[in-house]
Amino acid sequence: MAALNQDVLVEVEEEEEDEEEDEEDGDVVLEELEQTIFPSYGTTSEQKNLHTAEWVEFDRKPDSLFFNDGQRRIDFVLVYEDERKKDNRTKKLNKKRKQRKRANYESNLINNGLELEATRSVLDEQLIFVKVHAPWEVLCTYAEVMHIKLPLQPNDLKARDSAFNWFSRLFRVDENIIKPEQEFFTAPFEKDHLSNFYIQDKDMFFNPATRSRIVYCILSRVEYEVRGNVKKFGINKLLDSGIYKAAFPLHDSCFRHKSEDPNCPSERYLLYKEWAHPQKIFKLQPLDFVRKYYGEKIGIYFAWLGFYTQMLLLAAVVGLGCFLYGCITKDNCTWSQEVCDPNIGGNIIMCPQCDRECTYWNLTITCESSKKLCMFDSFGTLVFAVFMGIWVTLFLEFWKRRQAELEYEWDTVEFLEQEEQIRPEYEARCTHIVMNEITQEEERVPYTACGKCVRMACCTSAVFFWILLIIASVIGIIVYRLSVFLVFSSTLPRHINGTEAIQKYLTPQTATSVTASIISFIIIMILNIIYEKVAIMITDFELPRTQTDYENSLTTKMFLFQFVNYYSSCFYIAFFKGKFVGYPGDPVYWLGKYRNEECDPGGCLLELTTQLAIIVGGKSIWNNVQEVLLPWIKNLIGRCCTPARSEKVIPRWEQDYHLQPIGKLGLFYEYLEMVIQFGFVTLFVASFPLAPLLALINNLLEIRIDAWKITTQFRRMVPQKAQDIGAWQPIMQGMAIVAVVTNAMIIAFTSDMIPRLVYYWSFSVPPYGNHSDYTMKGYINNTLSVFAVSDFRKESKPVPLSWFDNQTTCRYRDFRYPPGHEHQYEHNTYYWHVIAAKLAFIIVMEHIIYFVKFIISYAIPDVSKKTKSKIKREKYLTQKLLHENHLRVMKKNVGNIADKLLNVTDTIFRPKTE
Repeated sequence: MAALNQDVLVEVEEEEEDEEEDEEDGDVVLEELEQTIFPSYGTTSEQKNLHTAEWVEFDRKPDSLFFNDGQRRIDFVLVYEDERKKDNRTKKLNKKRKQRKRANYESNLINNGLELEATRSVLDEQLIFVKVHAPWEVLCTYAEVMHIKLPLQPNDLKARDSAFNWFSRLFRVDENIIKPEQEFFTAPFEKDHLSNFYIQDKDMFFNPATRSRIVYCILSRVEYEVRGNVKKFGINKLLDSGIYKAAFPLHDSCFRHKSEDPNCPSERYLLYKEWAHPQKIFKLQPLDFVRKYYGEKIGIYFAWLGFYTQMLLLAAVVGLGCFLYGCITKDNCTWSQEVCDPNIGGNIIMCPQCDRECTYWNLTITCESSKKLCMFDSFGTLVFAVFMGIWVTLFLEFWKRRQAELEYEWDTVEFLEQEEQIRPEYEARCTHIVMNEITQEEERVPYTACGKCVRMACCTSAVFFWILLIIASVIGIIVYRLSVFLVFSSTLPRHINGTEAIQKYLTPQTATSVTASIISFIIIMILNIIYEKVAIMITDFELPRTQTDYENSLTTKMFLFQFVNYYSSCFYIAFFKGKFVGYPGDPVYWLGKYRNEECDPGGCLLELTTQLAIIVGGKSIWNNVQEVLLPWIKNLIGRCCTPARSEKVIPRWEQDYHLQPIGKLGLFYEYLEMVIQFGFVTLFVASFPLAPLLALINNLLEIRIDAWKITTQFRRMVPQKAQDIGAWQPIMQGMAIVAVVTNAMIIAFTSDMIPRLVYYWSFSVPPYGNHSDYTMKGYINNTLSVFAVSDFRKESKPVPLSWFDNQTTCRYRDFRYPPGHEHQYEHNTYYWHVIAAKLAFIIVMEHIIYFVKFIISYAIPDVSKKTKSKIKREKYLTQKLLHENHLRVMKKNVGNIADKLLNVTDTIFRPKTE
């Protein structure tokens, strides 16, 4: 094996001598481990005597997680392609450069204290797997530098069982299968106080997730080349340039069966059986176990998703109850009965809704849509809208409490201030020297204040440009609606009696709305792909300092894009469509050419419901199918493309290599998908009370699909810390505030609830009405204004019909005086009463809900009393064990020295006795 190492060294030396570049020889610089921590990145690689990985043969133990000696654990795996085994088509110089950079990088890894072991692939002799192990000293040194919190002593506070423990135990994972994690009080690790930490087994003190995170931190900051005084470093750049093909920590077993290695805990198998399996869809998640295996960042995502899903259960029950109330009362809906009555609606001839091509139509053709509208536009909808305004506050406040508990239990309370490191991409650009106002010391930054302003201006301009582009696509959909409505109006069968079967269900408005919704959904999905790349490019140019800053910046941009992309069509239908149409004699034109679109005869609320159902349902189905099929098909293709493996024993690292990489952004798109869904559930819920139920069903599947995906189809993610859900929290809080306004405006301006209430309480009885008691009878006739056919403009007058010769008037949806009145076609008294009632309703509803939200926010503390006690106890122990003991030792030592000095002084200055 030593001979093999020597051959590799000789070959590398010969290849370097052949290059045309002038390189200066240098001695090997071996620094102490503590001196290679930030900001020094290790030895520069302009040298001949390189350290190389130890080459070994595969020991035919497929489940082993250790080097061939069975003692050193594999903390990370690097994969590259051996250029010597490839064909000669690749440029020789390019091969040599790759080999040199890789050799320099691995040598510097060894200089930083890591241990490497290389093995050739079993299935493909071109692939080389470099296994990385971090010894105890390296782990201790970097744990102190990264401020990783580790156990001091077990939690000695008395646990108080919840009153609901007996119930939740029915849905928990069996504790005999996955044992609950022991609680510890923790503190940032310090090597000088090693004896104060709770160490029973040095091999288990740093769990695999922590070990992998430390090794990845080293891999991200080790140099591989210095050219022109510019340091090039980090595994990410090596991956992007193709020098390495992959870098990942290992799964600990196969997900289908337990490992045969007795030293392997088979946690992946347990996660699949008890968490990711579809049979566990109604079980609570083992979050501590998930966090232990994948790290806090993935753990906090699944904790948030599970909490959100649990809260949706209450909203879904109330929403379903409101929908059933609407279904039960729809047959008693007086205004719908009048529409369907042949003696009332059958005698009402409506005016055309477009110029020339459209004709007169009978009100009874909207009978079916009016019945459907009764299910969604009922008193229950108002109750549900108020409930959802309070529900979203409860959800956010209780999540803050849950998040505070997780922050303490998972040791991320002070993560942002102490533990998070600067992004390597940021460090590589630090060329400008500035004075730090806090430390009064010089430090390097990637740009000056002027350069930062230029970058921010460019990024902001780019964001607004792409948002305007989305708005342009929405305008395109509106133009489609206006132009296609004419086509459907002229081609769809239309009879004054409405006897055709298709006429009852497929009106021109319905056909236009459905097709526009489908086209809008397709455009949304296409634009998502484009905006993803644009947002990443803008954020990379912005150059955030830390990974949290990067993700928060990207989150804000992506959400702005997605907000406009997904919600703009809904805002158009809810608040603009049918609101500015004028009346048949004086219609309003859009862009001076297209007559503004009117609502479906049943009202815009039903159109908004249709739009939401298509987008929410289509998005959920598409995302779930995509999340399941894409990684599965890619892995299937990968297995088919690899050589036959039936009789070969494949090591764990090679099995994991053939899985899919998780991607640089990790769970970013999962968060984005759920927050967009949260917007549909809250912003427009007044028009679609079944939205929480659909979201609940989707999320129950989403949890298991995401768990199945990362457990079975993807390589193990690099464990990362996360204090909270990041920028998604303020985004949801902002949406919760906006949701109150949007729902109040939907009820006021999109639905017909306020006009019905005004008619019931004011215009059904004297002095405005003729009924002796409050009633809804006559509502339809009261809300349809009269228009004289003779008042049509020449350019908008419909084609004359033989059966319509005797008709002199038609009706339209508005509150205007009839022809012949001194204020003909002006808004009547009913209109101003309705406007006043709508504005009053919005003000009252907003103030009531905001007041309740304020009371709830004040009454529910962000941190529970139990968690506060644990935090105080931990701080006390940290102070006592790590600081006060140290001071006692120093005081004792100083006291001994002082006593000795006093004795010496006393001896010197004591008077001599005769």
